[in-house]
Amino acid sequence: MRFSVYQLKPRFQQLLQPLLQRLARWGISPNQLTLATMGLMLLYGAALALCPGNPALWVGLPLVLLVRMALNALDGMLANATGQKTRLGAVLNELCDQVSDAALYLPFALAPGVHAGLLVVVVMAASWAEFTGLAALAVGAQRRFDGPMGKSDRAVAFGLLGLMVGCAATPAWTHSLLVVVLVLLGWTVRNRVRAAVKAAD
Repeated sequence: MRFSVYQLKPRFQQLLQPLLQRLARWGISPNQLTLATMGLMLLYGAALALCPGNPALWVGLPLVLLVRMALNALDGMLANATGQKTRLGAVLNELCDQVSDAALYLPFALAPGVHAGLLVVVVMAASWAEFTGLAALAVGAQRRFDGPMGKSDRAVAFGLLGLMVGCAATPAWTHSLLVVVLVLLGWTVRNRVRAAVKAAD
């Protein structure tokens, strides 16, 4: 099982073409967009951490995650369209993704009805999955994005978790979702390791 929401990226990028053209006309650089996206995610994550009892913030998280996915797609599209693809941009993209993940997902540990320890383990496993994807570069393979629980899939899962918290779902539901995410993260690591080794042979 290697299906991932990431596989829908080409269609998603087509929908973003009008906005891409505007950003190019405005002279926005890919790195500026990457850093601005991280800044917005840090602000929203801080709001979640400071007001974990506010259901509106949790219900609004799926929209924030959708905006993040759009902006994350746009920075790469902008780099390709304007010839501004750089090594610095690649590094910023990976670093800012990790910071944004932590900023948006760790506040769940403070949310009512969420097991803090389990949440932290899931966030750590997500970082491990991304590290595994990057580790493929060390053996001469391409960066791996295999699912079933890649970055886009986690956005869907945590968006759903945000709705659960905002709607005061029972802990049994939130804990079950986190366990499923954790299992799929383990599967993702396995898939990425196997794919990287196979590609390097």
